[in-house]
Amino acid sequence: MEDLLQVGAIATTHGVRGEVKVFPMTDDVKRFKKLKKVFLDTGKGYEELEIVQVKFFKNMAILKFKGMDNINDIEKYKGKGLFVTRKDAVKCEKDEYFIADLIGIEVTTEDGDLLGELVDVLQTGANDVYVVHLAQDSPYIERVKDKKKELLLPAIRDCVKSVDMQKRTMQVHLMPGLVEELP
Repeated sequence: MEDLLQVGAIATTHGVRGEVKVFPMTDDVKRFKKLKKVFLDTGKGYEELEIVQVKFFKNMAILKFKGMDNINDIEKYKGKGLFVTRKDAVKCEKDEYFIADLIGIEVTTEDGDLLGELVDVLQTGANDVYVVHLAQDSPYIERVKDKKKELLLPAIRDCVKSVDMQKRTMQVHLMPGLVEELP
């Protein structure tokens, strides 16, 4: 499991006094009000930044960092990620998981058949969608028309039956229409 979790990315600068608009990668954009510091991925490592001001505009957070007082101090970080430690992360409710923790988990059917590895989570608004890269020895590999051999699974209770973070496994029910029926 990763020690740092991404909460946003710097979209662009805001004004000339070093403020930035942050695209949130968290369910609750208001969580930035409670943060005192974040870690900026500079591309060469992580730099700890102290948050001194938070405002909101539409779906974005506008942050001001200590020591970043003009546009030139921050402009080079456009597109870079902002992270928090697990200690500063929001606590997950029952049956909720951080995306970073789900990546790489082994996915099987409720019958015990291997599907493959969860490689991505798409956030669609209604519900998340898990992208599973099918294993070469999966009995479902020939039933998926996608050239990448990926299966999209809705992250809903009818489909996801159990997740065991200790064993790094997920058991799913393949609802009708998720894979092609064999002739």
